[in-house]
Amino acid sequence: MEKMPTTNKKLIDWVNKMARLCGPERIVWIDGSEEQKLALEKESVANGDLIRLNQEKLPGCFLHRTAHDDVARTEHLTFICTKKKKDAGPNNNWMRPQAAYQKAKKIFKSSMSGRTMYVIPFSMGPVGSPFSKIGVELTDSRYVVLNMLIMTRCGNAVLGQLEKNDNFTKCLHSKAKLDINNRLILHFPEDNTIWSVGSGYGGNVLLGKKCLSLRIASFQAKKEKWMAEHMLIMGIEEPNGHVEYIAAAFPSACGKTNLAMLVPPEGLKKKGYRIWTLGDDISWMRVDSDGSLWAVNPETGFFGVAPGTNSKTNPNMVETIRKNTIYTNVLLKPDNTVWWEGADGDAPAQGIDWKGNPWKPNTTDSEGKIIKGAHPNARFTAPIVNCPSASFRLEQHHGVPISAIIFGGRREHVAPLIYQSFNWQHGVFVGATMGSELTAAQVGKLGQVRRDPMAMLPFCGYNMAEYFKHWLNMGKLMAKPPKIFHVNWFRTDKAGKFLWPGFCENLRILEWILDRCNNKVNAMETPIGYIPYPFDIDMTGLKLSENAMDSLLKVNKEEWLEETKGINKFFAMFKKDLPKELTDELEALMERLKGYGQ
Repeated sequence: MEKMPTTNKKLIDWVNKMARLCGPERIVWIDGSEEQKLALEKESVANGDLIRLNQEKLPGCFLHRTAHDDVARTEHLTFICTKKKKDAGPNNNWMRPQAAYQKAKKIFKSSMSGRTMYVIPFSMGPVGSPFSKIGVELTDSRYVVLNMLIMTRCGNAVLGQLEKNDNFTKCLHSKAKLDINNRLILHFPEDNTIWSVGSGYGGNVLLGKKCLSLRIASFQAKKEKWMAEHMLIMGIEEPNGHVEYIAAAFPSACGKTNLAMLVPPEGLKKKGYRIWTLGDDISWMRVDSDGSLWAVNPETGFFGVAPGTNSKTNPNMVETIRKNTIYTNVLLKPDNTVWWEGADGDAPAQGIDWKGNPWKPNTTDSEGKIIKGAHPNARFTAPIVNCPSASFRLEQHHGVPISAIIFGGRREHVAPLIYQSFNWQHGVFVGATMGSELTAAQVGKLGQVRRDPMAMLPFCGYNMAEYFKHWLNMGKLMAKPPKIFHVNWFRTDKAGKFLWPGFCENLRILEWILDRCNNKVNAMETPIGYIPYPFDIDMTGLKLSENAMDSLLKVNKEEWLEETKGINKFFAMFKKDLPKELTDELEALMERLKGYGQ
């Protein structure tokens, strides 16, 4: 065993105890150096974990393939382990801590035999910031180490911080046998501990990501009076240099990453806006001494979905992933570059698909279905600093002040393009009731609404009814709470065509949002909130079909009355734990709708 690079007794004791359980051949501490990273890359290529890509076209880039049944987060195998079931809430799978430890220990026992255990000290948030939290992940996967080096701040600087205090999240991961029947992702919020075993997929094994940054952090945030949210953070700079920041929460497939780094549309370019990207996934927010809400992105990288990423949907991301990126489950082209469905250019004439098999376009399987070159959930892990719009405030220990919070979902009808809540409490109701209609790719009835409050349903580490209470309480701690809005880029006409072009054009709506935050424009009051006067949205250079804007902003009384039934049904799952304020908001909405003229 090599010399310990720390004197932190709690850390040393824990590492030794977990080593006795997992039985690794050796232990290696990750120091964050370039030399160690290059050595790990070399070893990963030698043993087939990574394929080195074309270094002229994709410098510093690699391809990784996961097991065929290990390609996404496994929500049904993800548990919150609290002493009382009620504390995990109806939104989580629950297991007693004692039972969970016992069950997992059997799988962890000698799981690292003949392997190396890597010790990764990592900081979520700038090292030493009052916002930040430290974790230490033990893993037998070099893929995990190399991804964590991109996604978090790792190494000796973090250990230095741990010399001052021994408060860290204990994260244990082993691939074990990559057996889906022996796969568990366990969170112990009361012990500040995460155990993940039997998976090699990023969402289950990069334990700083959803596991710590949302599930464990949301639990800690409630206790410590801050917020850990599934939100992008972006800055919008005006020509005079003034930057305003917004945080936004959307369920998956609603364009969160695209919005975080959008490029202003041609029609607005003369206004000289500049977009700054702080993060596309996670926002930790605290009330500062000025009474307003400040946010940091605890991560340093993007773990993005590759299919559909191209120069139209997200030119900045295309630029970001040209170097020092790890691609997972994409197609390998003959020239040792990569491709996926929805990438720029035509499909290659041939390649090696994500399963490692020879591939040609339009090849079908035994059921006649087209075999895809890349898995639909294929990923890339890339450093934020690669992004052309990366913010200069990424390492700001204090974060950035948030002017607006935006919620959104994918709705063909019901929700207008944009509306503003009446106040913070009403805004919490808007966030708590947001949802998306199921698309063909999801299991369930097409068009059925899947509620996903604040886009946190799979990630809230405790009872969601308590989470709603926490949101309501946070509003009371702020002298200047951000204004809350709801957007829907996905409204369709009678023929099922999108009424709004989306992507870069969404800046027109963000502009109206900031104008509302700064009291520059008035708005129309409707039963659901404030909506824009069409003339207040700058449409320079954008021509929509006739009456499209009226359709986009329409509030249909009958549709909304139907919507309240769905909300009522959803709220029922929380029984008497649901805060009364949300029931009051629902009743008030129904009253306003009944008296509405349309």
